[in-house]
Amino acid sequence: MKESVLHHVWQYRLFAANGLTTTGGETVEVIDPGKLNTDAGPDFFNAKLKIDNTLWVGNIEIHNLSSDWVRHNHQRDKAYDNVILHIVSKADAEVRRTNGEFIPQLEMKVPDDIQERYDELISARKWVACEDKLQLLPAVLISSWKSALLTERFERKTAAVESLLSQSQNHWEEAFYISLARSFGFSTNSQAFETMAKSLPLSVLARHKDNVFQLEALLMGQAGFLEKVEQDEYQLRLHKEYRFLQVKYGLKPMEISQWKLLRLRPDNFPTIRLAQFASLIFRSSKLFSVILETHSGKELRKLFDTRVTEYWQKHYLFGRKSSVSTKKMGEKSIDILLINTVIPFLFAWGKKKNDQHRMEEAIRLLEEIKPENNAIIHRWKERGVTCQSAFDSQALLQLKKNYCEEKKCLQCRIGHKVLTINK
Repeated sequence: MKESVLHHVWQYRLFAANGLTTTGGETVEVIDPGKLNTDAGPDFFNAKLKIDNTLWVGNIEIHNLSSDWVRHNHQRDKAYDNVILHIVSKADAEVRRTNGEFIPQLEMKVPDDIQERYDELISARKWVACEDKLQLLPAVLISSWKSALLTERFERKTAAVESLLSQSQNHWEEAFYISLARSFGFSTNSQAFETMAKSLPLSVLARHKDNVFQLEALLMGQAGFLEKVEQDEYQLRLHKEYRFLQVKYGLKPMEISQWKLLRLRPDNFPTIRLAQFASLIFRSSKLFSVILETHSGKELRKLFDTRVTEYWQKHYLFGRKSSVSTKKMGEKSIDILLINTVIPFLFAWGKKKNDQHRMEEAIRLLEEIKPENNAIIHRWKERGVTCQSAFDSQALLQLKKNYCEEKKCLQCRIGHKVLTINK
């Protein structure tokens, strides 16, 4: 028996309420099971019980076996002195507070149907354990759960923003620049782009914000693409410019081996992404400040609608010509930048400044963006779970990664409904 199942049964009062008695024969009436504690200490706070008609208010501790109380040394921990009832699957020992007082114990049986459904979910070898039951659930349940999941995802991304801020001495523009660079790498070269950005401070780029050639030299050089000069006049010019700037700012370029080129479409080559990034910084070296003054998805898209310089309109790699193309960011690529960096930063800014309107604005922007089109979202759609916007797709990504893959069915609203579907 897993303690988590006992927690679930107690929290949602799925036990037979009539005829509850302690191991000592005292009657138990549950008025309030208490609030689940996710931190250290007793499992439930502020429960209200009647034990033999005496009202008790205090905490609840749950174990599989009574002897786990001693095994965990709760008898020596004053944090557990306010436990008014010890709930167990099997009472194999007496339990005491630090002063030696006995604590009442209740053997609680998990209903057979709930145990059976839980075992089925945990042992299922399906993409989603409950996928056969999804069509039986009310749409409003899934919709409300999506909202909660999106809040969770925003909290996680806010924590990532705060981590970057800490690394950047609380400099929002620098933190945004690093995050945006990572997003420019998309999934294949995200780490390489982040490494490049962390080795090339935004303050250095800002000093050359009015010269797109120098911006390209700094970015291409720092990324390692100017270490080996081909038979290409433009690369040679960039190389000479970078060498001068490298000495001036004490820069150390990356190893070019950190970049991945295999199986990439030409438009996704890191050289093209770096050229687009240079054009974006040329537009503004204080991008986050500009974004804070931009209040619509349409305006944000215009900000990222940049074109590469003339050389890159005719090349994908140094020395390798291509058909002439503006090679501007596509709609889907811009969506990824908005979803992964812009909107999380707007939300984090709102939270930091206690600006509820800004946080709501970030969520509204997410609702304006088309849902992501990846393998996970596609498989959700195959199972009948609708996805109308990036709001939905982000929530479903959170569900799959943090609940389904972790088998956290008991913490999932859908899992809870599946367990209690006929109750």
